[in-house]
Amino acid sequence: MKVIILLITLLFFATGSTAEESGGKGGKSFLWEVRSKTGTAYLLGSVHLAKAGLYPMPPVIEKSFDKANIVAVEADPEKGGNNPQLVKKMLRAASYSGNDTLRLHLSNQTYELAEREMGKIGIPVEKFSTLKPWFLALTIGILEFQRLGYNPEYGIDRYFTGKARGKKKIVELESFDYQINLLSGFTDLEQDLFLRYTIMDIKTVEKDIERLMSSWQTGDAAAMESIVMQALNESPELLPVFEKLFYRRNREMAGKIEQFLHSGETYFIIVGAAHLVGNKSIIDLLRSKGYTIKQM
Repeated sequence: MKVIILLITLLFFATGSTAEESGGKGGKSFLWEVRSKTGTAYLLGSVHLAKAGLYPMPPVIEKSFDKANIVAVEADPEKGGNNPQLVKKMLRAASYSGNDTLRLHLSNQTYELAEREMGKIGIPVEKFSTLKPWFLALTIGILEFQRLGYNPEYGIDRYFTGKARGKKKIVELESFDYQINLLSGFTDLEQDLFLRYTIMDIKTVEKDIERLMSSWQTGDAAAMESIVMQALNESPELLPVFEKLFYRRNREMAGKIEQFLHSGETYFIIVGAAHLVGNKSIIDLLRSKGYTIKQM
Protein backbone atom coordinates (compact mmCIF):
# COMPACT_ATOMS: atom_id res chain seq x y z
CA MET A 1 0.00 0.00 0.00
CA LYS A 2 1.24 3.48 -0.70
CA VAL A 3 2.25 5.36 2.44
CA ILE A 4 -0.15 8.23 1.68
CA ILE A 5 -3.06 5.75 1.69
CA LEU A 6 -1.88 4.30 4.99
CA LEU A 7 -2.68 7.68 6.53
CA ILE A 8 -6.44 7.20 6.19
CA THR A 9 -6.52 3.50 7.09
CA LEU A 10 -4.19 3.59 10.07
CA LEU A 11 -4.67 7.07 11.57
CA PHE A 12 -7.84 8.82 12.60
CA PHE A 13 -13.22 6.07 3.48
CA ALA A 14 -15.22 6.11 1.07
CA THR A 15 -16.92 6.11 -2.22
CA GLY A 16 -19.78 7.55 -4.19
CA SER A 17 -21.57 4.20 -4.36
CA THR A 18 -24.65 3.44 -2.30
CA ALA A 19 -25.06 0.82 0.40
CA GLU A 20 -27.00 -1.39 -1.98
CA GLU A 21 -23.99 -1.46 -4.30
CA SER A 22 -21.58 -2.33 -1.47
CA GLY A 23 -20.77 -5.71 -0.01
CA GLY A 24 -19.93 -7.25 -3.43
CA LYS A 25 -18.42 -10.67 -4.12
CA GLY A 26 -20.00 -13.44 -2.14
CA GLY A 27 -21.96 -10.90 -0.15
CA LYS A 28 -18.95 -10.21 2.10
CA SER A 29 -18.32 -6.92 3.87
CA PHE A 30 -15.25 -5.60 5.67
CA LEU A 31 -16.72 -6.78 8.97
CA TRP A 32 -15.76 -9.72 11.18
CA GLU A 33 -17.61 -11.35 14.06
CA VAL A 34 -15.35 -12.53 16.90
CA ARG A 35 -16.79 -14.74 19.64
CA SER A 36 -15.58 -16.05 22.96
CA LYS A 37 -17.54 -18.06 25.52
CA THR A 38 -18.53 -14.85 27.28
CA GLY A 39 -18.67 -12.09 24.69
CA THR A 40 -19.02 -11.01 21.08
CA ALA A 41 -17.24 -8.31 19.13
CA TYR A 42 -17.96 -7.04 15.62
CA LEU A 43 -14.79 -5.62 14.01
CA LEU A 44 -15.35 -3.15 11.19
CA GLY A 45 -12.49 -2.00 8.96
CA SER A 46 -12.64 1.74 8.43
CA VAL A 47 -10.95 4.73 6.91
CA HIS A 48 -11.15 8.11 8.53
CA LEU A 49 -12.09 10.40 5.62
CA ALA A 50 -15.04 9.69 3.33
CA LYS A 51 -17.73 10.91 0.95
CA ALA A 52 -21.39 11.34 1.83
CA GLY A 53 -22.48 8.75 -0.75
CA LEU A 54 -21.11 5.94 1.39
CA TYR A 55 -24.12 5.97 3.70
CA PRO A 56 -26.06 4.17 4.92
CA MET A 57 -23.69 1.25 5.43
CA PRO A 58 -24.56 -2.20 4.05
CA PRO A 59 -27.37 -3.79 6.13
CA VAL A 60 -25.10 -6.44 7.71
CA ILE A 61 -22.95 -3.66 9.17
CA GLU A 62 -25.89 -1.56 10.38
CA LYS A 63 -27.53 -4.63 11.99
CA SER A 64 -24.30 -5.58 13.76
CA PHE A 65 -24.07 -2.06 15.14
CA ASP A 66 -27.66 -2.34 16.41
CA LYS A 67 -26.80 -5.56 18.31
CA ALA A 68 -23.97 -3.95 20.24
CA ASN A 69 -24.34 -2.04 23.48
CA ILE A 70 -20.79 -0.62 23.43
CA VAL A 71 -18.96 1.08 20.54
CA ALA A 72 -15.15 1.15 20.49
CA VAL A 73 -13.06 3.37 18.22
CA GLU A 74 -9.36 4.18 18.01
CA ALA A 75 -10.08 7.77 19.05
CA ASP A 76 -13.45 9.43 19.66
CA PRO A 77 -13.87 12.08 16.91
CA GLU A 78 -15.75 14.39 19.29
CA LYS A 79 -12.61 14.69 21.41
CA GLY A 80 -10.44 15.77 18.49
CA GLY A 81 -10.79 18.06 15.54
CA ASN A 82 -11.83 21.46 16.91
CA ASN A 83 -10.74 20.80 20.49
CA PRO A 84 -8.50 23.84 21.22
CA GLN A 85 -6.46 22.05 23.87
CA LEU A 86 -5.78 19.09 21.58
CA VAL A 87 -4.83 21.39 18.70
CA LYS A 88 -2.38 23.21 20.95
CA LYS A 89 -0.92 19.93 22.16
CA MET A 90 -0.49 18.66 18.60
CA LEU A 91 1.22 21.89 17.51
CA ARG A 92 3.55 21.78 20.49
CA ALA A 93 4.47 18.16 19.70
CA ALA A 94 4.87 18.99 16.00
CA SER A 95 7.04 22.09 16.46
CA TYR A 96 10.77 22.56 16.84
CA SER A 97 12.01 24.89 19.55
CA GLY A 98 14.59 27.64 19.44
CA ASN A 99 16.54 27.87 16.21
CA ASP A 100 15.85 24.26 15.26
CA THR A 101 14.25 23.81 11.81
CA LEU A 102 12.85 21.21 9.45
CA ARG A 103 15.86 21.58 7.15
CA LEU A 104 18.22 20.36 9.87
CA HIS A 105 16.35 17.07 10.27
CA LEU A 106 15.81 15.99 6.65
CA SER A 107 18.13 14.41 4.14
CA ASN A 108 18.97 16.58 1.13
CA GLN A 109 16.96 14.19 -1.06
CA THR A 110 13.78 14.50 1.01
CA TYR A 111 14.05 18.24 1.56
CA GLU A 112 14.56 18.93 -2.15
CA LEU A 113 11.62 16.65 -2.98
CA ALA A 114 9.41 18.48 -0.46
CA GLU A 115 10.55 21.85 -1.77
CA ARG A 116 9.76 20.90 -5.38
CA GLU A 117 6.41 19.19 -4.78
CA MET A 118 5.11 21.73 -2.27
CA GLY A 119 5.99 24.47 -4.76
CA LYS A 120 3.78 22.79 -7.36
CA ILE A 121 0.72 23.18 -5.13
CA GLY A 122 1.60 26.74 -4.21
CA ILE A 123 2.67 26.15 -0.61
CA PRO A 124 6.37 26.91 -0.07
CA VAL A 125 8.02 24.34 2.18
CA GLU A 126 9.55 27.26 4.11
CA LYS A 127 6.10 27.85 5.65
CA PHE A 128 6.66 24.59 7.53
CA SER A 129 10.21 25.40 8.59
CA THR A 130 9.47 25.15 12.33
CA LEU A 131 7.32 22.01 12.01
CA LYS A 132 8.40 18.38 12.08
CA PRO A 133 8.34 16.04 9.05
CA TRP A 134 5.54 13.83 10.39
CA PHE A 135 3.22 16.84 10.65
CA LEU A 136 4.11 17.96 7.13
CA ALA A 137 3.37 14.43 5.84
CA LEU A 138 -0.06 14.44 7.52
CA THR A 139 -0.83 17.91 6.17
CA ILE A 140 0.10 16.92 2.61
CA GLY A 141 -1.98 13.76 2.84
CA ILE A 142 -5.08 15.47 4.24
CA LEU A 143 -4.89 18.28 1.65
CA GLU A 144 -4.70 15.74 -1.17
CA PHE A 145 -7.61 13.65 0.14
CA GLN A 146 -9.74 16.76 0.58
CA ARG A 147 -8.88 17.85 -2.96
CA LEU A 148 -10.31 14.51 -4.13
CA GLY A 149 -13.50 15.05 -2.11
CA TYR A 150 -12.76 12.98 1.00
CA ASN A 151 -13.86 14.64 4.23
CA PRO A 152 -13.33 13.66 7.88
CA GLU A 153 -16.93 14.74 8.57
CA TYR A 154 -18.04 11.62 6.65
CA GLY A 155 -15.56 9.24 8.27
CA ILE A 156 -16.96 5.90 9.39
CA ASP A 157 -15.81 6.47 12.97
CA ARG A 158 -17.69 9.77 13.13
CA TYR A 159 -20.82 8.23 11.53
CA PHE A 160 -21.13 5.45 14.10
CA THR A 161 -20.12 7.48 17.16
CA GLY A 162 -22.73 10.01 16.06
CA LYS A 163 -25.39 7.29 15.98
CA ALA A 164 -24.22 5.92 19.33
CA ARG A 165 -23.94 9.23 21.21
CA GLY A 166 -26.37 9.25 24.14
CA LYS A 167 -27.61 5.73 23.34
CA LYS A 168 -24.60 3.42 23.61
CA LYS A 169 -21.41 3.60 25.63
CA ILE A 170 -18.40 4.80 23.58
CA VAL A 171 -14.86 3.76 24.52
CA GLU A 172 -11.46 4.41 22.98
CA LEU A 173 -8.88 1.79 22.04
CA GLU A 174 -6.22 4.48 21.87
CA SER A 175 -6.86 8.25 21.95
CA PHE A 176 -5.78 11.32 20.03
CA ASP A 177 -3.10 11.88 22.66
CA TYR A 178 -1.76 8.38 22.02
CA GLN A 179 -1.55 8.99 18.28
CA ILE A 180 0.13 12.38 18.71
CA ASN A 181 2.71 10.83 21.03
CA LEU A 182 3.23 7.96 18.60
CA LEU A 183 4.02 10.26 15.69
CA SER A 184 6.13 12.69 17.70
CA GLY A 185 8.16 9.70 18.93
CA PHE A 186 9.38 8.86 15.43
CA THR A 187 13.15 9.17 14.95
CA ASP A 188 14.51 11.64 12.39
CA LEU A 189 15.13 8.77 9.96
CA GLU A 190 11.59 7.42 10.37
CA GLN A 191 10.10 10.88 9.85
CA ASP A 192 12.27 11.41 6.78
CA LEU A 193 11.04 8.13 5.27
CA PHE A 194 7.43 8.87 6.21
CA LEU A 195 7.52 12.29 4.53
CA ARG A 196 9.49 11.19 1.47
CA TYR A 197 7.18 8.31 0.57
CA THR A 198 4.05 10.36 1.31
CA ILE A 199 5.19 12.97 -1.23
CA MET A 200 6.25 10.36 -3.78
CA ASP A 201 2.80 8.77 -3.63
CA ILE A 202 0.79 11.91 -4.42
CA LYS A 203 0.81 11.35 -8.19
CA THR A 204 -0.99 7.99 -7.91
CA VAL A 205 -3.19 8.59 -4.86
CA GLU A 206 -6.49 8.81 -6.79
CA LYS A 207 -5.92 5.43 -8.46
CA ASP A 208 -4.74 3.93 -5.17
CA ILE A 209 -7.90 5.03 -3.35
CA GLU A 210 -10.00 3.39 -6.08
CA ARG A 211 -8.11 0.11 -5.55
CA LEU A 212 -8.55 0.40 -1.81
CA MET A 213 -12.27 1.05 -2.07
CA SER A 214 -12.79 -1.80 -4.50
CA SER A 215 -11.29 -4.26 -2.02
CA TRP A 216 -13.33 -2.77 0.84
CA GLN A 217 -16.62 -2.89 -1.08
CA THR A 218 -16.16 -6.56 -2.00
CA GLY A 219 -14.85 -7.61 1.41
CA ASP A 220 -11.69 -8.80 -0.34
CA ALA A 221 -9.23 -9.07 2.54
CA ALA A 222 -6.51 -10.62 0.35
CA ALA A 223 -6.64 -7.68 -2.05
CA MET A 224 -6.56 -5.25 0.86
CA GLU A 225 -3.54 -7.06 2.30
CA SER A 226 -1.76 -6.75 -1.06
CA ILE A 227 -2.41 -3.00 -1.09
CA VAL A 228 -1.36 -2.58 2.54
CA MET A 229 1.91 -4.45 2.11
CA GLN A 230 2.90 -2.92 -1.24
CA ALA A 231 5.02 -0.13 0.22
CA LEU A 232 6.89 -2.44 2.60
CA ASN A 233 7.47 -5.10 -0.05
CA GLU A 234 8.88 -2.49 -2.44
CA SER A 235 10.79 -0.52 0.21
CA PRO A 236 11.96 -2.71 3.14
CA GLU A 237 13.58 0.33 4.76
CA LEU A 238 10.04 1.33 5.82
CA LEU A 239 9.87 -1.57 8.32
CA PRO A 240 10.49 0.63 11.41
CA VAL A 241 7.63 2.92 10.31
CA PHE A 242 5.34 -0.10 9.79
CA GLU A 243 6.32 -1.53 13.17
CA LYS A 244 5.23 1.64 15.00
CA LEU A 245 2.21 2.61 12.88
CA PHE A 246 0.91 -0.88 12.30
CA TYR A 247 2.27 -3.99 14.06
CA ARG A 248 2.75 -2.57 17.57
CA ARG A 249 -0.68 -0.97 17.54
CA ASN A 250 -2.23 -4.24 16.32
CA ARG A 251 -0.80 -6.04 19.35
CA GLU A 252 -1.99 -3.38 21.76
CA MET A 253 -5.50 -3.15 20.30
CA ALA A 254 -5.85 -6.95 20.11
CA GLY A 255 -5.03 -7.12 23.82
CA LYS A 256 -7.81 -4.64 24.65
CA ILE A 257 -10.29 -6.46 22.40
CA GLU A 258 -9.50 -9.68 24.28
CA GLN A 259 -10.61 -7.96 27.46
CA PHE A 260 -13.85 -6.92 25.73
CA LEU A 261 -14.46 -10.54 24.71
CA HIS A 262 -14.42 -11.61 28.35
CA SER A 263 -16.72 -8.85 29.60
CA GLY A 264 -20.04 -10.46 28.75
CA GLU A 265 -20.90 -7.44 26.58
CA THR A 266 -21.40 -7.05 22.83
CA TYR A 267 -18.99 -4.59 21.20
CA PHE A 268 -19.00 -2.89 17.81
CA ILE A 269 -15.36 -2.01 17.16
CA ILE A 270 -14.15 0.33 14.40
CA VAL A 271 -10.46 0.33 13.46
CA GLY A 272 -8.54 1.31 10.34
CA ALA A 273 -9.08 -1.32 7.64
CA ALA A 274 -5.36 -2.07 7.38
CA HIS A 275 -5.34 -3.33 10.97
CA LEU A 276 -7.58 -6.28 10.03
CA VAL A 277 -5.65 -7.96 7.19
CA GLY A 278 -2.56 -10.10 6.82
CA ASN A 279 -0.05 -11.63 9.19
CA LYS A 280 0.24 -9.81 12.51
CA SER A 281 -3.19 -8.19 11.97
CA ILE A 282 -5.72 -7.91 14.79
CA ILE A 283 -7.74 -10.72 13.18
CA ASP A 284 -4.63 -12.91 12.87
CA LEU A 285 -3.65 -12.29 16.50
CA LEU A 286 -7.14 -13.06 17.84
CA ARG A 287 -7.44 -16.18 15.68
CA SER A 288 -4.12 -17.45 17.07
CA LYS A 289 -5.65 -17.18 20.56
CA GLY A 290 -8.45 -19.57 19.58
CA TYR A 291 -11.39 -17.18 19.23
CA THR A 292 -14.15 -18.06 16.77
CA ILE A 293 -13.94 -15.63 13.86
CA LYS A 294 -16.00 -15.27 10.70
CA GLN A 295 -16.20 -12.58 8.04
CA MET A 296 -19.73 -11.25 7.70
